[in-house]
Amino acid sequence: MNRRPAVVFILITLFLDVLGVGLIIPILPRLIERLSGGDVSAASHTFGLLVALYSLMQFAFAPLLGSLADRFGRRPVLLFSLLGSGLDYLLLAWAPGLGWFFLARAVSGLTGASMTTATAYMADVTPPAKRAQNFGLIGATFGLGFIAGPALGGLLGDIGLRVPFLVAAGLTLLNWFYGFWVLPESLPPEHRRGFSWKRSNPVGALLALRRYPMVLGLAATFFLLHVAQTSLHSTWVLYTGHRYHWTVGQTGLSLAVVGASAMIVQGGLVRWIIPRIGEARGILIGLTISALAMAGYGLATEGWMIYVILVFGAFGGLASPSAQGLISRLVQANEQGSVQGALSSLASVAGILGPPLATGLFGYFVRPSAVVHLPGAPFFMASLLVFGALAVAARVVRPRTGQRPVG
Repeated sequence: MNRRPAVVFILITLFLDVLGVGLIIPILPRLIERLSGGDVSAASHTFGLLVALYSLMQFAFAPLLGSLADRFGRRPVLLFSLLGSGLDYLLLAWAPGLGWFFLARAVSGLTGASMTTATAYMADVTPPAKRAQNFGLIGATFGLGFIAGPALGGLLGDIGLRVPFLVAAGLTLLNWFYGFWVLPESLPPEHRRGFSWKRSNPVGALLALRRYPMVLGLAATFFLLHVAQTSLHSTWVLYTGHRYHWTVGQTGLSLAVVGASAMIVQGGLVRWIIPRIGEARGILIGLTISALAMAGYGLATEGWMIYVILVFGAFGGLASPSAQGLISRLVQANEQGSVQGALSSLASVAGILGPPLATGLFGYFVRPSAVVHLPGAPFFMASLLVFGALAVAARVVRPRTGQRPVG
C-alpha cells in the first residue's frame, strides 16, 4: 500500500470529523442552559453528566471496537463510528428535551471510536521512527478542524442554536460517504489476529497493559492528563461566559485560536522538535507547560489574558504525540488496536470522572450562596492533576532521557 496517500486519506477523514464536533462545542452548553431555564449552575451539572455518559459508553465499547479493528481491519470500524456520529447529530438537532440529549450522547459514545481507530491506522502505515511526527499531524488536523469548527459553530449558533447540529450531521455523513468509497484498509490480513472477549472488555484490555510495564506507566500519565483536559473542556464555555461575559461567537473564536495554535505546534513544530529532544523530554516539557497554562486560565482576570495563555499552552501539545509515538513502538503491529482501545478506555474513565467533578466545582463556586466566589477552581484542580501526571512520567521515562533523540 502506498503510505503517503493513506496518511492523507486518514487526515482528511479526521478533519471533517473534528470539524463536525467543533461546530457544536460553542452552542451545546448554551442550549442546555436554555433548556434548564437559564440556570447556569443547573446547566453546568447537566452538561457534566452528558459528557460523563458519553465517556462511560466509550469506556465500555472502545476496547471491543479496538479488538474488532485488529480482527477485521480499521476501515469498517472507522466507517461504523462515523455513521453513528452523523446519526447522533441529527438526533441532537431535533431533540425536544434533555432526555433525548442523554440518548444521543449514549449512541455517540457507543459508536465513537474514530480517534482510536485513526491512531491505530496511522501506526499501521507509518515507520516506527516517524510515528511521533505523524501523530503530531493527527493533532494538527484536530487543530485545523477546531479552527474552522468552533468559529463556524459560533456564527451559526448566533443564527439558531440547532443549526450547527444539522451542519455537523451533513459534514459527518459526507465524511462517511467519502470514507466508504475512498479510504483504503491499512491492516493486511497477515497482521490480523483472532477476536477475544477477554481483550475486548475494558477491564481485560486494561489488565493486558501489564505486559508492557513502561506502557502501563505512560497510561497512568495519560489518564491523569485526560482527567485534567476533560475538566478544562467541560467548563470552558460556561467559565468564559460567566467570568468574561463572552458571547457564543467570542467563545467560538477562542476555540479557533486553540485549534490554530495546536495546528502550528503539532503539525509543524513537533516534527522539528521531537527528533531533536527525544520523545521522553517531549512528554516532560509538554506536561510542564500544560500544568502552568491550566493554572493561568484560572488566574486570568481579563479575557484578553486567555489568548496569551492559549498560545503558550499550545506547546503542551508536545506531550501527547511523544507519548503516542513511544507507546506505539513498544507494542506489536497486531496489538495496536487493542492497546489504543485500552488507552481510549482510560480516556473514557477520565471523561466519566473529570466533567462532573469540574462542572460541580464550577457550579458550587459560582452560586450566589457560595462563601468564596472562585470560578477558576476547576482549572486549579486540572493543574494539580497535570503536575501529578508529570511526576509519574518523570519516574517512568527517566532511563530514556539520556538516550540520543529519536529521529
